[in-house]
Amino acid sequence: MAKIFSLPDVQIGSIIEYRYTLRYADNHFMAPQWYIQSNLFTRKAYYRWKPTDENLISSDDRGQVTNSVAWTTILPPDAVVKQTHTADTGITHGQVTLEVNVHDVPPIPDEDFMPPIRSFTYRVLFYYSPYSTGAEFWKSEGKHWSKLQDKFIGPGPGVGAAVNQLTSPADTQDQKLRKLYDAVMQLENTDFTREHSANEEKSLGLGKLQTTDDILARKRGSSDQLAELFVAMARAAGMKAYVMAVTNRDRHAFSASYLALSQLDDYIAIVNVDGKEQFFDPGSRYCPYQHLAWKHTVTGGIRQTDKATDIVATPFEPYTSSSIQRLVDLAMDQKGIVTGTVTMKYSGAPALRWRHRSLTGDATSLENELKSSMESLLPQGMDIKLGAISKLTDYEQPLIVTFDVKGPIASAAGKRILLSGDIFESNSKATFPREKRETGVYFEYAHVVLDAVRLNFPSTFIVESLPASASYQFLKSSAYSLRTESTPTSVTFHRQFAVADIIFTPQEYAALRTFYGQFETKDQESVVLKAAPVPADKPATPGN
Repeated sequence: MAKIFSLPDVQIGSIIEYRYTLRYADNHFMAPQWYIQSNLFTRKAYYRWKPTDENLISSDDRGQVTNSVAWTTILPPDAVVKQTHTADTGITHGQVTLEVNVHDVPPIPDEDFMPPIRSFTYRVLFYYSPYSTGAEFWKSEGKHWSKLQDKFIGPGPGVGAAVNQLTSPADTQDQKLRKLYDAVMQLENTDFTREHSANEEKSLGLGKLQTTDDILARKRGSSDQLAELFVAMARAAGMKAYVMAVTNRDRHAFSASYLALSQLDDYIAIVNVDGKEQFFDPGSRYCPYQHLAWKHTVTGGIRQTDKATDIVATPFEPYTSSSIQRLVDLAMDQKGIVTGTVTMKYSGAPALRWRHRSLTGDATSLENELKSSMESLLPQGMDIKLGAISKLTDYEQPLIVTFDVKGPIASAAGKRILLSGDIFESNSKATFPREKRETGVYFEYAHVVLDAVRLNFPSTFIVESLPASASYQFLKSSAYSLRTESTPTSVTFHRQFAVADIIFTPQEYAALRTFYGQFETKDQESVVLKAAPVPADKPATPGN
């Protein structure tokens, strides 16, 4: 599937022109997708497509017939899709040609903290469609998708029997659902292990996967299949439960104007618990009950309803759901060398990231990555040893990782010693160094970071100065506070940083950058220690 060719006398500045043809199998028609903007500046580009005028039959079980073409576009202001028709001569059918000419197309922006920008680049996406409107497409395709879901989900007798064993008639709906969620979470998620071939299934006496009973019998399934099984179990327990297909926010953005179910990546579950609908993510291994993985929050998709389907958005997770607590207790000697412990507590999205990482490698690789992450935070020269990893598989509890640390954190300045205040910020750099920005700022999820750093030092030192307590706020979405305190032999830093929103417009960038600059400057302020005064000798008591 590769063509290799040599290029004689290639020089810097040479222009390479090339052309290629894609050939598809006969009687198989696909509408093209023209992604016009790339990582490079495009001087000129020309696109042309001649769709067939034959009646096409869809490849699904409905066999829909169409020869209509539709498209959705994002194009530069001076570019359009040009459509031309040749006349029908009676011998040959009239031919439709679709063309796009573009020039001087800038490259895709490359900035930190960008939204899924490839969903917003210049493109023309074509599709054959028997529908005349978007509303008609989503209604008809959604109904067909939901029907197939219900056929697969059931629930069947196997799921019903399992639910009866797992739950008690005296349980509340919430208690039942928690038990069912935990049972699904214990099954093997093949997206994190491996798929099993048809020959393997056959050797185990297993037939084709046709219902959620089959998933339960195998005790394993993909992320989507486990979400479907959870919905089946909830229905078997007497609750209204629905599947929702969503677009992964880490890849692209959902667009209702793009009439294609292919933009939907994953399944989540919606269950009516005691009269209130709640969202669940049983396909995301170790995702806590009543929460969604961050990539499934604040995104769009299509969901089942009692009688049809609907396009909806998933809920936003508050910043309190995702937190990192960094607790440090250090003791310093006369030379500025500290020893002590660092305890990291991860909740929500940060915990899920590490838990998923544990599923894609062995224990050694996980330990190495945890250690590397700590090395990137602490001052250079620190000796870091991983202590323990707790609650790795207990997804309802914070993930706790402890480290033993030793090394220098002080620098001498004459008779004084300068120490980093919050040692986690000693290696930090400006988050937004550029004065201007093309795209909005996009954070994956709202979160809060809480630091408590205590440094104990010998009584031969005293505190000459501490960073003053401070607090800053940006709109109502981001806040920072620093509080310091001291005793004769210790200093303690309490730092809190919270981001309650995930998207900031280019117009808000200047003020956001100023806010970050304020607290990042504050983070670099030092503690100054100096030698304690030596008490004078007491005079001798005169003798008789």
